[in-house]
Amino acid sequence: RYIEIFGRENFYIEVQNHQIPEQMRILPLLRRLSNELGVKMAATNDAHYITRKDSRMQHVLTCIQTNKTVDDASLEFATEEFYVKSRAEMAEALPGFEDALDNTVEIAERCNVEFTFGELKLPHFVAPDGRDNLEYFRSKCFEGLYHHYGNNPDKSIIERLEYEISVVNKMGYVDYYLIVHDFIDYAKRHGIPVGPGRGSGAGSLAAYCIGITGIDPIKFNLIFERFLNKERVSMPDFDVDFCVVRRQEVIDYVIEKYGADHVAQIITFGTLAARAAIRDTGRVLGIGYQQVDAIAKMVPNELKITLEKALKISKDFRRVYDEDPTAHDLIDMAMSLEGMPRHASTHPAGVVIAKETVESYVPLQGDENGIVTQFPMNILEELGLVKMDFLGLRNITVIAECEKWIREKFPDFSIRNIPLEDKKVFEMLSRGQTQGVFQFESGGMRQVLMQLGPESVEDLIAVISLYRPGPMDSIPKYIQNRHNPEKISYIHPKLKPILDVTYGCIVYQEQVMHICRELAGFSFGRADLVRRAMSKKKATAMQKERDHFVYGVEGEDGCPGCVKNGVSEEIANRIFDELSSFASYAFNKSHAAAYAHVSYQTAYLKRHFPKEYMAALLTSVLDNTSKVVAYIDECNRLGIKILPPDVNSSFEEFTPTEKGIRFGLLGIKNLGKGVARAMIENRAKQGRFTDFYDFC
Repeated sequence: RYIEIFGRENFYIEVQNHQIPEQMRILPLLRRLSNELGVKMAATNDAHYITRKDSRMQHVLTCIQTNKTVDDASLEFATEEFYVKSRAEMAEALPGFEDALDNTVEIAERCNVEFTFGELKLPHFVAPDGRDNLEYFRSKCFEGLYHHYGNNPDKSIIERLEYEISVVNKMGYVDYYLIVHDFIDYAKRHGIPVGPGRGSGAGSLAAYCIGITGIDPIKFNLIFERFLNKERVSMPDFDVDFCVVRRQEVIDYVIEKYGADHVAQIITFGTLAARAAIRDTGRVLGIGYQQVDAIAKMVPNELKITLEKALKISKDFRRVYDEDPTAHDLIDMAMSLEGMPRHASTHPAGVVIAKETVESYVPLQGDENGIVTQFPMNILEELGLVKMDFLGLRNITVIAECEKWIREKFPDFSIRNIPLEDKKVFEMLSRGQTQGVFQFESGGMRQVLMQLGPESVEDLIAVISLYRPGPMDSIPKYIQNRHNPEKISYIHPKLKPILDVTYGCIVYQEQVMHICRELAGFSFGRADLVRRAMSKKKATAMQKERDHFVYGVEGEDGCPGCVKNGVSEEIANRIFDELSSFASYAFNKSHAAAYAHVSYQTAYLKRHFPKEYMAALLTSVLDNTSKVVAYIDECNRLGIKILPPDVNSSFEEFTPTEKGIRFGLLGIKNLGKGVARAMIENRAKQGRFTDFYDFC
């Protein structure tokens, strides 16, 4: 056993092992250890030093953690007692405490924790009417089916729902569906706005019927197996968007229902990103702030940028690295630290609900947000604990606030009942008038919409999916094919029904899965596994899947392959090549469809109720001055007058009136909620203020 104690250039190792005979000297053992580690060793009378390549890196990390610099003398250890002492040493230091030493061994021997992997630890859901959970789940699903599709739904829809229920039951997720449905139902019953869903869960018909999601998977051709299938190894995950203001009420409900000791939030670890690694390392090394700041700003501001990549694509960054010795040393050290955990914090949305107390499965700790697990979510998943995501989405709050203002004029108005084919909405989007429209505010998005001229929600789904690094390369082809249908071509006729919705372009992960199913005869579950293999670009797995795709697989769980389904070997290989190149970029259509739905709702409200919508939008960004200014400019463009704040007319939030939008009191700098509420309450009780002295 050894304990490492770090200095700037070296550290020493104290070896403690009661099995080493006393006559054996430690020095030969250290020599052997140093040889095994491939390090150099030097000995003095009082310590044995081992110099190692990464000792300086470890010291820099310690300084980042303790907010010190490498030259700070306070990091030196005051004594040489920082090691685990043997029993003989402890007995000598504390004579007469032999029982305590025995107890130490006994406690250590009791420290034996065994983890069970792959076993679900969901709490048992109790159906409100006392029925069996599967029976209750089934009845709720069919109740929703008849509500959405009428009393005589198409046979294929009934068959799909039956299939989904059977898979959910076989995989042990009935309680999971019911738990999620329960807290979403609680939110809806208490007027807490809930989003239509996000992620692959939106592809589940059962989730749509039971009320977990709010978009029709049949209408948008979404696949259940992208969310859950028998071949899937990882757990399903329903992500739910709630009103950002009232999200905590739903979490409080879950805590109250299942018990505070059965619910915990999840830890997450912030890592040192490229720029942060340079800034932290520069501070620790004692380099001047201005020099460090200048070097950090040379790193391109791109998603998932690394220092190694920055050296390749940024000429200025490369030049300072090659020419400045201080910068060279700084960047080298920062590269060795990049990606390491920097601090622990609470996952913004993840909550664990466990069968037994959470502490019986994983260690917990306290932080400013309450109790959190000490394991991050990927380890929790391996241990069978299911993460529930309670996300706060500002736009859901904006829509709900806008509905409130609209209902003052039209009491029956509901965002759920708006038409999804409104031409005026798509004309507005085609003109690039998207300021305040969810997902479409950026200049790049506006440009794409103006070039495309969207005519349906399907077009919005495609734009959301394509406007990302990688798929952006397909945008010109998508737009060209959209306006010139004669240019659309398919390698094989069987691709037409799958790709016609995206004008011959592969855009979605679901399309990759459909192609594997329709052309090679894969099950959707197997098709999802192929999609994952393609996205990870593993050569061996890819060649294996190519053979399966082209020639098929024998056996009960096999598939015929393209050749047996009438697709030539050459064409099958070309299709597989195209799938492989798109699979790592293709987007989850279920998620895009859910968010396109929210985007359309915000666009509809802006087009038909601009005053109410802009008032709700301004209220949602009260703490962001630049956004407030931008949205006020948009109001001016729309011809909506922004009325100044008024002690007799203003409320906390921005308020739509006949003459325009009245400025909200909380939008005034340094005016707190307490003063604003006192003003409004006093006005409500005693009437309008008559003059300044009356106000005082």
